[in-house]
Amino acid sequence: MKSLFHIFSTIILINLISFQAKSVQAQDIVSDEVIEAITKGNASELSKLFNSTIDINIPENEGTYSKNQAEIIVKKFFKKNPVTKFTINHSGSSNDGSKYSIGTYISNDKTYRVYFLLKKTSEKYFVQQLQFELE
Repeated sequence: MKSLFHIFSTIILINLISFQAKSVQAQDIVSDEVIEAITKGNASELSKLFNSTIDINIPENEGTYSKNQAEIIVKKFFKKNPVTKFTINHSGSSNDGSKYSIGTYISNDKTYRVYFLLKKTSEKYFVQQLQFELE
């Protein structure tokens, strides 16, 4: 009886670990896609990763916007400030399962501190916040 209990306990533990690993992988994939879209200055690809509403803090545009409005705002920003270099300086996660990254976006003679936050909605991760702050 004890061995049967041990087998079931082991199976449950393996499933929990597997579930957590898949969740972390999903966060990492979305994070990598966000980084790639910003590196390319591709607002269309980036907006595919936005939540239905997103908090934006970009010079001249700050507020909560729909996914479509946010795409237009980011597209204008990328056009006005084409990316020369984008690097991630720090990434982490919070207790609620959200993931964030902080990076540096260089465009011609301007440098921006970039912050984005991924939150889980309907079993998928989406960008909930996006900030470009002039340094």
